[in-house]
Amino acid sequence: MDSDLDSPFGYDAFRRTCPSHTVLEMLASKWVYLVVSALRKGRLRNGELARKLEGITPKMLTQTLRVLERDGLVRREIFPVIPPRVEYELTELGQNLAGLLTQIRAWAEQHAPDIKDARARATAENEGNWAV
Repeated sequence: MDSDLDSPFGYDAFRRTCPSHTVLEMLASKWVYLVVSALRKGRLRNGELARKLEGITPKMLTQTLRVLERDGLVRREIFPVIPPRVEYELTELGQNLAGLLTQIRAWAEQHAPDIKDARARATAENEGNWAV
C-alpha cells in the first residue's frame, strides 16, 4: 500500500499497523488541540487552563495533561510549596506541534461560516428527501 507522500521517516500512516496511528489518535482530540494551543504562549497553572478552556471538565483536563506529558509534548513542574503549585508548559516538541495547530485553528476560524452554511444546506436537502 502506497501512501500519498513518501515519508523519509519510514512510517506510512495509511498502513494499519503503523505506529503513527497512536500519534494521530492523540492529535484527534479537541482537548489535546486546545490545551497545546493554550500553552503556546507560556506556562499556565491548572486553574488558568481550566478557565481558558471553557467546557473542559477537571477530569478531562487532568487526563489530557497526562497524555501530553506522557507523549513528551508538555512538561509539568511541581513547586515545593504549601499548597502545592503545579505549572505546565510545552516542550520543544510541543512548541513545534503548536505552530501547526495555530495554522489549523486560523483555518477553522476563517472557514467556520462556510462549514456552517454547508451543514445547513445539507440538513435542508436531507429534510427534503425525507419528506418524499
